[in-house]
Amino acid sequence: MRTSPLRVAPLLAVVAALLLAAPAWAQGKPAKKKTGVVLYRDMVAAKWDTVKCVKNAIKLNPLLFFRGEIPLLYERALSHRLSMELGVGFTWRNYLNLSVGNNDADDYGAGTNIIAKPTYHLGIRWYHTDDIEPQGWYTQLGFAHIEYVKDIKEKNPDGSFSTVKNRDERIYNDIRLLSGYQLLSASSNWLFDVYGGVALRNRSLQIVNESLDLVTDKWTYTVEEKNDIVPAFFLGVKVGLGF
Repeated sequence: MRTSPLRVAPLLAVVAALLLAAPAWAQGKPAKKKTGVVLYRDMVAAKWDTVKCVKNAIKLNPLLFFRGEIPLLYERALSHRLSMELGVGFTWRNYLNLSVGNNDADDYGAGTNIIAKPTYHLGIRWYHTDDIEPQGWYTQLGFAHIEYVKDIKEKNPDGSFSTVKNRDERIYNDIRLLSGYQLLSASSNWLFDVYGGVALRNRSLQIVNESLDLVTDKWTYTVEEKNDIVPAFFLGVKVGLGF
């Protein structure tokens, strides 16, 4: 049985129309696919992340508390590799007696009056990996200003304190080069920042020395002044929250 050409013609016309329309229809798709390609790197980086993308972080450095410094740090991501870290805080009682850098532990006696002073930190951080969030290995160049001040009352021969005070003042201005690793949690906003590094420290010191003459039972006080540049070394960990 032969099929009539008149019946086949409409079917061929429909097929031809679909074939001609297919390329045009396919050409309408790339715009949507192109957007996916642009965002693909970010999608892969955030694949296992269950919280919003972190571009800011607030941090504390708990170990510095024992050294008499309490700073609050803020980091802001400027790009996938570059960020800025700012910090402000204050100094208080130093609990560590370190021979390096004239960092003496503060006396707990009533004759020592600790005076809180502000501290400042500024750093530019470069991450070695391209990531949408500030994490991974990094190198940081920064500046820090730290000031420790206390008044020391002079002792009388009987051990009581007089009204005479001597000002002990230690001012540090650092240019720091740090390297570390910052890790952001994939399931929460917590972060950990482990670092170490070196610095050139400009010191302006006014050190009060106290000594007892065992023959006369009298206390003597001298003030020693120093202005120099020395190396300094750092090793620590920061904890914080990203948002």
